[in-house]
Amino acid sequence: MNIFQKTALAALLATILLIFVGAIVRVSGSGLGCPDWPRCWGALWPPSSVEEVDFGKIDLEKFRRKDADITIERLKAEFNPVHVWVEYINRLTSFPVGLFSVATLILGFGFRKRRPAVFVGSLLAFLLVGTNAALGAMVVRSGLQPGIITLHMALAMILLCVLVFVIHRGGEVRPRVCLPGGRSIWWIVCILFALSVGEGVMGSQVRELTDRLALENKDIPRAQWHETLESSPVYLVHRSFSWVILLVAVFFFWCSRGISGQMAATCRRAICAIVLAQMGLGMLMSHVSVHPVVQVLHIGLSALLIIALFWLLLGSQKGAGRDPAST
Repeated sequence: MNIFQKTALAALLATILLIFVGAIVRVSGSGLGCPDWPRCWGALWPPSSVEEVDFGKIDLEKFRRKDADITIERLKAEFNPVHVWVEYINRLTSFPVGLFSVATLILGFGFRKRRPAVFVGSLLAFLLVGTNAALGAMVVRSGLQPGIITLHMALAMILLCVLVFVIHRGGEVRPRVCLPGGRSIWWIVCILFALSVGEGVMGSQVRELTDRLALENKDIPRAQWHETLESSPVYLVHRSFSWVILLVAVFFFWCSRGISGQMAATCRRAICAIVLAQMGLGMLMSHVSVHPVVQVLHIGLSALLIIALFWLLLGSQKGAGRDPAST
């Protein structure tokens, strides 16, 4: 790998880490641990106790845009140092994503003439990081408004695909995947990718429902959350839709038995392993308990599944079996 690919890979890994940390923020209910942005409780360095907060620096009007009944006394009562630091670490984790996306864009200028798609990809990655950073601020300022949260996650998934694209196309030799059955198997991968993206969007909406449960129904044990969730059509479709993805994944695994290349074979096994793991995690949440650790793994694995499928698509797209240098 050249320096451009290594830098883009660093941005990809940083984004994956951020998704996992962001998932921890959501399942722990720490999304408003730092209720203001870009500061945290009016300070650059987050406070560890309510006594450290200078409430004279708090702009109460900003808080009242989210909750008209908010008071200084309520803010003091709701202060949670664990939530503060979980959210602040999430903000710190976003820094390497921004740093490596800027570096990828700078190095991407070298591809403007000979490989413009790579330059456009690096520019798009940079714009997506900036847009998602702005959305992150909006999430805090809006009081975790549901629609913005789903858009925030959707843009993160698009960013993953863009980074995989520039890594794949940024080298002198593109990795090639020869799928047995050629274009027909390629279309199966396309369908599996589209289904996984759709399932991910619905999953984000389900997580919005669990966020609401955590905030508004703190007296309901997590083991009983699925009883409330079952009244939601989105949850029911999301749960049933996973069986379609499992069937397509098993069909793909069977049809691609003769896949060439060690990396492609590893990717094939990883895709099916992730789908099976996601099914197991989903069943745990729907029949046992919506456990925080299970939720984090469920969110993080969905990102890894998107990456693996998109890489396979790029390596085998229509020209599977042809010399990629000629495409």
